[in-house]
Amino acid sequence: MRHHFVAEREKSLLLLIDLQEAMAKVIEEWQETVRRVNQLIGAAEILDIPILVTEHYRKGLGETLREVGLPAGKAALFQKEYFSACLEEDFLKTVAGFNRKQVVVAGMETHVCVLQTALDLIQAGYQVHLVKNAVASRFQEDRQAAVDLFREAGAVITTAEIVIFQWARRSNTDLFRKLLPIVK
Repeated sequence: MRHHFVAEREKSLLLLIDLQEAMAKVIEEWQETVRRVNQLIGAAEILDIPILVTEHYRKGLGETLREVGLPAGKAALFQKEYFSACLEEDFLKTVAGFNRKQVVVAGMETHVCVLQTALDLIQAGYQVHLVKNAVASRFQEDRQAAVDLFREAGAVITTAEIVIFQWARRSNTDLFRKLLPIVK
């Protein structure tokens, strides 16, 4: 039996929040955030972990960044206007439809949509894994305050590599050999 902080691929859903064009214009480290997000996407694709992507007010913030390497036809897209996606009518029903209790979260901005959505997911009974190096905010003080709030709320604070290696479980397998270039 694994420790309950371990992200298990059969239990995980990868949730990517608002990685949109307008956000990239105001967040300095967006490229590093997207690099880490792409590592998670690549691993999720190899390991058949579902991916759910939100876009906040697309008319104003634009589409998901082209640099985000979403696999064609494999990621579910959810449009929203509330900061917390959980307040949208069908979001929790959409998440429940994946039948996964661990939600691995990445995106922008950490202290707004990422935080509010994740807190509501925790309240709804999901275990949230915040990928600390795959979230960004305009101001580091806001990002750090959000990470602190995540921790206080009971989220697992993690990194992209931690999640990928937890999903992989072991070396010397065909799956691990496919994952290795992602983390190198």
